[in-house]
Amino acid sequence: MVKKVFSLLSLFVAATTLVACCNSSSLSEGQWTISFDEQSSAIDLSQGDNILANDLYATYCNGERLVSSREYTHRSFKQSSINDVFGAGKVFSVVYTAEGLPTLTQSFYIYPHLDYLLTDFTLQADSTVASNYMAPVNIDSVQSLDAQGDALRMLFVPFDNDCWIRYASHPARFASLTSYEVTAMFNNDSRCGYVVGSVEHDAWKTAITTTCDTLAGTFASLRCYGGVADSLTRDSKPHGTLKAASIKSPKVMLGRFADWRDGLDTYGEANALVAPPKAWDKAVPFGWNSWGALQFDLTYDKAIEVSDFYRDHLQCNNFHNADTLVYTGLDSGWNSFTEDQLRAFVERCKANGQVAGIYWTPFVHWGRNPHQYIEHGDGYQFKDVYLYANGKHQTLDGGRAIDPTHPAIEATMKYFSDLFTRLGYEYVKLDFMTHGAMEADSWYRPEIQTGIQAYNYGLNLIEKYFGHMYINFSISPAFPAQYAQSRRIACDAWNKIKDTEYTLNALSYGWWLDKPYQFNDPDHIVLRNATEGENRARVTSGVITGIFICGDDFSAGGAEVDKLRAKKFLTNAEIISIANGVSFRPVEGCGERSENQFIRFEEDGTAYYAIFNYTDSPLNATVDMQRIGLDAEATYAMRELWSGVESEAAASFQVEVPAADVAIFRIIKK
Repeated sequence: MVKKVFSLLSLFVAATTLVACCNSSSLSEGQWTISFDEQSSAIDLSQGDNILANDLYATYCNGERLVSSREYTHRSFKQSSINDVFGAGKVFSVVYTAEGLPTLTQSFYIYPHLDYLLTDFTLQADSTVASNYMAPVNIDSVQSLDAQGDALRMLFVPFDNDCWIRYASHPARFASLTSYEVTAMFNNDSRCGYVVGSVEHDAWKTAITTTCDTLAGTFASLRCYGGVADSLTRDSKPHGTLKAASIKSPKVMLGRFADWRDGLDTYGEANALVAPPKAWDKAVPFGWNSWGALQFDLTYDKAIEVSDFYRDHLQCNNFHNADTLVYTGLDSGWNSFTEDQLRAFVERCKANGQVAGIYWTPFVHWGRNPHQYIEHGDGYQFKDVYLYANGKHQTLDGGRAIDPTHPAIEATMKYFSDLFTRLGYEYVKLDFMTHGAMEADSWYRPEIQTGIQAYNYGLNLIEKYFGHMYINFSISPAFPAQYAQSRRIACDAWNKIKDTEYTLNALSYGWWLDKPYQFNDPDHIVLRNATEGENRARVTSGVITGIFICGDDFSAGGAEVDKLRAKKFLTNAEIISIANGVSFRPVEGCGERSENQFIRFEEDGTAYYAIFNYTDSPLNATVDMQRIGLDAEATYAMRELWSGVESEAAASFQVEVPAADVAIFRIIKK
């Protein structure tokens, strides 16, 4: 009834207002049709025979007031051709004007060869327009995906990977759910679904909030907006406000896909078009990081002994990347070394056929004294560089956030870049990056208005001073992604089956991040104090995720059993060969916590299929060939790579996985 009354009001407004038309109020291009509905004062989108959205409109905050494009009294339409990073296409724009409001121009970017479209809008005024919330996608009634029961799902994607946060696949029985930067809404039985998310990450923190009809178990409304700032973006004050004569919303991708997994892969690729991944022309990094087991027990002698252990027992027995190199990294605690020791470690690594890595936290102060002078910070104190929110410094993970735009921070970057480069380090792990993206009362540079703008400013400095090195982000937001070759896919993980499950939670629903990054990082692989089944599972979780960094204490004082396990589990040539940096993706999308089946297809048609058992009881499963993506009519030769057992299968096969263990198969069509 409310919508009917609103529609009648819209008809009255349209009937009593002179609407200027520069062009047609609709556009058809390839599979896409877009039209302005005069009755609802909103946009209808169709993709072939499917309605993508009815009555889509834009909203923004003007001070304390939420304004809708539907409120505007005058509308005109423009169409133009475009040829950009997405290819050749058309732009359909609606220009909204009204007395007392800024001009709102919403544009829809349509590319006939793509299975998605893009949309954004601008606000323009004669003087200054200001907003900290701009939502280019508002849909009051989401189109049905014909799912039964709990097959209808929405993904929660976290803003960052801190505090052991988890991705989640939620049945459509929640009142309201917010996902960050992107979500997929899908029917897990048919796999058909929508993918909605931002492809720009230069000014806004973007979120997608969906509501449900909880009784029916169906989606109700959806809105995708720039301007989220809450506890999960690690913020304690509202999102910063953009102020200028013209401001723009984030550009949002919207598409319906036959397989939601393809949709998220496509989303990752779209982000990589807008901001190409940081270049890397070498093989996926294999190696060691000291934080896994040694942590603050790291010493120069132990680091040298680990490097030698790799040389003598692992590198000569399959554990190396395609460049026959190992990356040997000093994590937190390296500052206990003298400069001569830091240089000598690099030299030993080079002599051992290894690349030396190091660690730094550019946007955080670990001390408690705000009056402490910043070492190499041009005479500034830490109180001068804190990011204040509501007049107070901000603390996360025990460290205080500092302003990435402050000249003292650039001075420290230059110092550490010069140091690392002079000593010969080629790989740097940058940690606790989220601190640099927090909203603040103000920043040193007055042109900075939002936390993401400040974060991008700091990351550009990272590129300036460390861009010649391999850069790995540890704790960080998922986006922007173009400043590092790899990013840790989740928070800290060590040795137990719970660590494997936690890592694979992120792979289950975030595997596609290996598109905007070169590689996903499953964190250090630790073997100690775990069963052999847990060892196999943890190693497998690494090779199917991305880069392959181990973390046990292989120094002279390290446990002999850990070294024996390393020789056994880190040198299996068939397992190692899988680790080419390309992530596996999930078979299903409805895990209560994490998926346990993953698949990857090679260019020659070979499939690799992994099934994990996170429980303390044996797992007996029947695997449907068609469901995992293979031909149900064909016969396949199979080899389980940990045991070497070979078999044949057609249509389906049985697999038994012991408690807290894994099975991984190479599957080739006969």
